[in-house]
Amino acid sequence: MSLPQGAPPTRTTRVTLLTEGTYPHSHGGVSVWCDQLVQGMPDIDFDVIAVTGTGREPVVWDLPPHVSNVWSVPMWGDPPAGRPPRGRARRELTDAYGRFLAALLDPRAEDGFPAALYAMARAAADGTLSPFLRTDPAITVLTSLWNRPGIAVREARPTLHDALTATALLEHALRPLTAPLPATGVAHAVSGGVAALPGLAALEQHGVPLLLTEHGVYLRERYLGYRTAPYRWPVKAVVLGFFRLLARESYRKAALITPGNRYNRLWEEEGGADPESIRTVYNGVDPAAFPAAGPEPEVPTLSWAGRVDPIKDLETLIRAFALVRAQIPQARLRLFGGTPRGGEAYRERCEALAAELGHGDAVAFEGRVDDIKDAYAAGNVVMLSSISEGFPFTLIEAMSCGRATVSTDVGGVREAVGDTGLVVAPRDPAAMAAAALDLLGDPARRRAMGEAARLRVIEQFTLRQTIDTFRAIYLELPSRARKSAAGPAPAPLSAAGVTGSVAL
Repeated sequence: MSLPQGAPPTRTTRVTLLTEGTYPHSHGGVSVWCDQLVQGMPDIDFDVIAVTGTGREPVVWDLPPHVSNVWSVPMWGDPPAGRPPRGRARRELTDAYGRFLAALLDPRAEDGFPAALYAMARAAADGTLSPFLRTDPAITVLTSLWNRPGIAVREARPTLHDALTATALLEHALRPLTAPLPATGVAHAVSGGVAALPGLAALEQHGVPLLLTEHGVYLRERYLGYRTAPYRWPVKAVVLGFFRLLARESYRKAALITPGNRYNRLWEEEGGADPESIRTVYNGVDPAAFPAAGPEPEVPTLSWAGRVDPIKDLETLIRAFALVRAQIPQARLRLFGGTPRGGEAYRERCEALAAELGHGDAVAFEGRVDDIKDAYAAGNVVMLSSISEGFPFTLIEAMSCGRATVSTDVGGVREAVGDTGLVVAPRDPAAMAAAALDLLGDPARRRAMGEAARLRVIEQFTLRQTIDTFRAIYLELPSRARKSAAGPAPAPLSAAGVTGSVAL
């Protein structure tokens, strides 16, 4: 998407995208969304602060000239340079860190979290925070705190190993505070959690407004992930306490929160966000880029597209397919998408499950496909089996291609599908298989659902609506911040000030 023909670029503001594990170093739905925003707004200057794994990840997207800078902040690479503080600076940082930990572990001390976090952000900018967190005094602060009477985790008898583990995890999680902070424009965090840290620091130090977009609910996904993490409860209490209070602070300080669906909005309100600061902005696709897919495959086929990741719950999909194949022996399951680095064990587990169930010959991991449309065209029915989603691109792309879908009832899936596909409970292979069999056995119903799905995308979920909405937000927020600094706080940004696919 581009500016209207003949319109000169306005260059009226600068946007710093704050990402984690996505754009521009990785493919996937959120990365596609970021690329859409950047490519669709040649009139806006962009920078990117990208939280990455090791810092050695290559840039995998073609960046246009109006992306000026990309800074990578490795969470798990070499530690940031710097030295531990000394003298008064050491005492002040030790005190701030103590208040920070107390907020994570003691509900009575939670109000101290913001001030402590911003004190630590300033230490990170000075190059002293990470070195301090790698010293014995930081460990001592934690061991002293969680052995105090009245601290709940004390009953779990935390060990020195727990303290070392929790402190190391916090040190890594706080590394985004070392990034160069934007001093003007808008900081746009495209997820919650650690990606928002530079935005919060930029707001506190420079008054840069923070825009927060959550595609999935970051805090919910951390809870899901840590449920099976190999840590004892004292470690989980510290880390999840950090993510919970970070979410609350992000919701509280964001000038505007733009979840990708109404489901996320409920979590954000529960987490402390002012309802007046939340505007739902749906993802969009270009229907011309995802035209009707055409003839279906002759062999009954279920297709899936996405990254091979536990949150996509391919194990449930494979178990459901086994039930489908019991009724339709010639059926096939084709899985399109790459395996992220570090996710190889999960893919191997899924392949082993298919073989164990006796269907390894009918389940194909196709890898990344050059044209994602081919993944949707490969199936009579397109499946989505995730246990957590925002407003999934793969779903609305498949709908635009005119394919009937079976999806799990997570995030904004039901909002996307409406009555143009079948929605089942997550982690329920029997329900998923029943829905797939229903559609495989009824070509007329599949065709009617596919046609209705494409029409729904054209009417409600186009890329032009999304781009126009965010351009209006980008131009409005700096102006509002300046007016707020000059006088009484303005009224909340209303739907009238944001065009496009906005749902209140």
